[in-house]
Amino acid sequence: MECEVFTLDNKQAGTVELADEVFGINVRPDILHRAVKWQLAKRQLGTHKVKERGEVRGTTAKMYRQKGTGRARHGSKRVSQFVGGGVVFGPVVRSHAHDLPKKIRRLALKCALSSKQSEGKLVVLDVAVLEKPKTKVLATQISAFGWQSALVIDGTQIYANFQRAADNLPNIDVLPSQGANVYDILRRDVLVLTKAAVGALEERLK
Repeated sequence: MECEVFTLDNKQAGTVELADEVFGINVRPDILHRAVKWQLAKRQLGTHKVKERGEVRGTTAKMYRQKGTGRARHGSKRVSQFVGGGVVFGPVVRSHAHDLPKKIRRLALKCALSSKQSEGKLVVLDVAVLEKPKTKVLATQISAFGWQSALVIDGTQIYANFQRAADNLPNIDVLPSQGANVYDILRRDVLVLTKAAVGALEERLK
């Protein structure tokens, strides 16, 4: 399919051909859901921890004699029944990451790209380059496009001036092509690709 190319000054700069097998497939919400769950599970820290009965502070002596008191036969003051005792089956430090087949990950990224294309929220830029790292200049250019929330994906390298200018803008993210992922594409309203990014993504996903 053919897509118009724009400059950062919102002027037309020709067209680019987008591969149908990358930007024109049927979008599957179930695949997108699996990919987002996989990404968020991987980044979850899993540092939650409670103390079990063997870790809380307290005496190890038997509380009272076994028989003759009329009370329950307790052997430790650190069990969960008592105040200050350990927690039973509480969370422990662990990884929440789980596996997702590589084919599913590739398909999910294609679905994310295709969803933006089908919704008309995919914009292709000629290059993402600024002469000076001025946030005010970039903000003016972005407002001319009407972007409130956007992810800009460049080629294998991001120009330093553009990156520094975009760092101070809320809801504007910048990634290299190798960092393109389903979650970041879906969480922003507009997907902006440079011509270099289009070529890199098609080479990666074809």
